[in-house]
Amino acid sequence: MAFEIPPDLHPDAVPLAFLLGSWAGAGVGGYPTVDEFRYGQEITFSHNGKPFLAYTSRAWILDEDGNKVRPAGQETGYWRTRPNGQLEVLLAHPTGFVEIWLGTVDGPKIEIKTDLVARTESAKEYTAGHRLYGLVEGDLLYAFDMAAMGQPLQSHLSARLKRVPDLAASTAASAEAAGASGT
Repeated sequence: MAFEIPPDLHPDAVPLAFLLGSWAGAGVGGYPTVDEFRYGQEITFSHNGKPFLAYTSRAWILDEDGNKVRPAGQETGYWRTRPNGQLEVLLAHPTGFVEIWLGTVDGPKIEIKTDLVARTESAKEYTAGHRLYGLVEGDLLYAFDMAAMGQPLQSHLSARLKRVPDLAASTAASAEAAGASGT
C-alpha cells in the first residue's frame, strides 16, 4: 500500500508527511551510567489540519526473548516545519524535563539538536541531545546521542521501526472487499 498525503494536511506539514501514522519496533541502548539494553517502542505522528504534527512515543525494556519487562521512556510533543527545510520540535517527558529541538528536514532525512533543555528540581541531569531520523527501505530508523549525568554527548539509543497499518483503514478496506466479493 502506497503512502498518500492526507488532503487535509496543512501545507506547512507536508515535508513531514512521511512520518504520519504509527511505527513500532525495537532498538538497543546504552550509556556509561547504565548497562546496555534492548527496548521496544511505539511512535505515533498525527495531525489535525494545523501547521504541525502531534507526536507521542512510549517504550519498554525487552528481555533476551523480546518480551516486555517494564515500561521505559515516554515523550510527547509537536513537530513544526519552518521555511527552507527548518524544523522545530517541542518535547515533554514525565521524568521532569522539556526540550526544544532545532534542525532540518531534507526529504526523508531529519537531523535535530537540542536548543534548550529545562528540567525540574527532581529530574536527572540531562543537558543536550542530537537525533537523526531517516526513512530507509520503508522503515523509520533513528539514532539519539545524549549528554547527561556529567557525560559528554555520545550514543544512547538507536532503533528500526516499521509502519503499523492503520487498523481503521484496513478494516474498512477488508469490509469493502468482502462486500464487493459477495461474502
